[in-house]
Amino acid sequence: MLRVQSGDTEAFAQLYDRHSPRAYRVAQSVCRSSSSAEDAVQDGFLSIWRSRGSYRPGKGSFKAWSMRVVQNRAIDTVRRERPAARPAADELADDLPDLVSPSVQDQVVAGSEGVAVRGALAHIPPAQAEVITLAYFGGLSHSEIAHELALPAGTVKGRMRLGLEKLRQRMEARV
Repeated sequence: MLRVQSGDTEAFAQLYDRHSPRAYRVAQSVCRSSSSAEDAVQDGFLSIWRSRGSYRPGKGSFKAWSMRVVQNRAIDTVRRERPAARPAADELADDLPDLVSPSVQDQVVAGSEGVAVRGALAHIPPAQAEVITLAYFGGLSHSEIAHELALPAGTVKGRMRLGLEKLRQRMEARV
């Protein structure tokens, strides 16, 4: 990353090759379509290149920082794609014809709630959102997150617990 910060495009290409598969998985877990996830990854890495001087190794690993950037771009992508006036998930499910199986209705509700959860992540402290994102969207275990962020496992678990509690409160306030 030091080479990238000095403007080395070859080093940036290497970072992209190394981290883009995981970034795509993070974006795919947030976005509705593959093309949206690809756009989020591209936007994220373009943002990383443009703001490469703001990366501080002492605050965490490049992988964690870059996944957070990509996740934020994915959330932005979902928000841009969302229609301006959208009925609530329960209303949408109620409007479906009776011929539609309950599992499809459940999927509609779950998809809407997933968007709400992803949006709520943007409103909790970044350190807590980071560990939640790495665990649930990045597929990392607590110990892997601790290693990636160079934190004690207890700190990761504490951030996870506090972040999930704040997410629960935000989601309950929605209802």
